Amino acid sequence: MLETEEEYKAALARIELLFDASKDSPEGKELEFLILLVQKYEEEHYPIDEPEDPIEFIRIRMEVLGLEEKDMAVYFGDEETATNVLNRKEPLSLAHVRALHRGLKIPAEVLIAEAGEHDKDAA
Repeated sequence: MLETEEEYKAALARIELLFDASKDSPEGKELEFLILLVQKYEEEHYPIDEPEDPIEFIRIRMEVLGLEEKDMAVYFGDEETATNVLNRKEPLSLAHVRALHRGLKIPAEVLIAEAGEHDKDAA
């Protein structure tokens, strides 16, 4: 377990050195282990809040996956609907929520929430 910022930085440096290691080699196994340790450290020390807005979340997922609006037609039925929803001219439908949840692994609770609501504690 990484406990200090110095250990974290050392792990990052070692990951950089091992980055091209073969997966089945001892170095590759060390690389996988270090990546897990770094991920855990980052989750604890540098948490990233999920966007509060469903459309913002979709756009971030698109960016991460290298998708463009035209690529989203498969989730929205056609390119025009994808553009309209992503530009907030049409609301997300239940069918869209299901497709985005299944296809892009976006949490359904994020997709059905109003802006700012999905992470509030239930009263």
